[in-house]
Amino acid sequence: MKSVFETLAAMGHEQVLFCADEPAGYRAIIAIHSTALGPALGGTRLLAYASDEEALVDALRLSRGMTYKNALAGMDVGGGKAVILRGAGPLDRERLFRAHGRFIERLGGRFITGEDVGTTPADMELIRRETRHVKGLAGEGGDPSPWTARGVLRAIQAAARHRWGSDDLAGRTVALQGCGSVGGRLAAELRRAGARLLVADVAPDRARHVAAELGATVVPSDAIASAQADIFAPCALGGVLDDRAVRELRAEIVAGAANNQLLEPRHGEALAARGVLYVPDVVANAGGVLSGGADLFGWSRAEVERRVHAIYDTVLRVLEMAAADGAPPALAAERLAEQRLRGRAAAG
Repeated sequence: MKSVFETLAAMGHEQVLFCADEPAGYRAIIAIHSTALGPALGGTRLLAYASDEEALVDALRLSRGMTYKNALAGMDVGGGKAVILRGAGPLDRERLFRAHGRFIERLGGRFITGEDVGTTPADMELIRRETRHVKGLAGEGGDPSPWTARGVLRAIQAAARHRWGSDDLAGRTVALQGCGSVGGRLAAELRRAGARLLVADVAPDRARHVAAELGATVVPSDAIASAQADIFAPCALGGVLDDRAVRELRAEIVAGAANNQLLEPRHGEALAARGVLYVPDVVANAGGVLSGGADLFGWSRAEVERRVHAIYDTVLRVLEMAAADGAPPALAAERLAEQRLRGRAAAG
């Protein structure tokens, strides 16, 4: 078994902080993967993890993914992530998130956070009481979910063009896993594009709500990955593409909003071996971080829209590079991101 430091060296992390404020019920991990392009940008998620080790793995994988996502999106920021370990008792959100803000402030601007799974713009307001290094506040860009959904739609359209020669989704069946803030909006985007929808969620009421609103068909959450569909869109938590899912998958394209969809890198190779076209999540779900450019860099709404729209071109570039190199798309995306990171290092 690798030591913690061996793991950090293998994944290329610069810094990992283990944070605790017991009176506030606060335990968290802040992982800074890279500041080569600028301060590490990444959300804060609040989850009940099965173990501290599971939380650490999540923080490391997510922060590394943010480095690649931000680099591929053309953002002059690095990659980081924070995870707050949710306990069994009641939450005092003000004490919890203000404690988190104090630890972020101690990093002196090396890490900038925003909302993620389990957190809201209101939580970011609480963090802001302790540090200015937080984005996604209610009055400053707010909810990134619509932008994430729009970017995933563009990624799906690009994948369709690469696979079928046309990005028209009319009549195509999409199996969508996860009907939360992003998944629900993506479902509406896909419906407007003419797609037929199969939807699932671990909270059945959410799936039924989307189905009633959009005329979709509800599928059990444990069967959505193997449903008969043209496209599988994972929009829940990560690690869904495991041995079983890859073996039973019936879709020709996988493209969704979830982070770290591949349980392990070998599952990307297994998808490629089966002839399934996989769009790396670090490209597909970049719309949310791009929306933060309005707050970070003063981009206009039109500029944000242009950059989210351009996810289509980035997806095509990654898929064409993967085809030319005979490599899985996830590896091609990493190589493309590392080219930009090396270029910045050489220029510096």
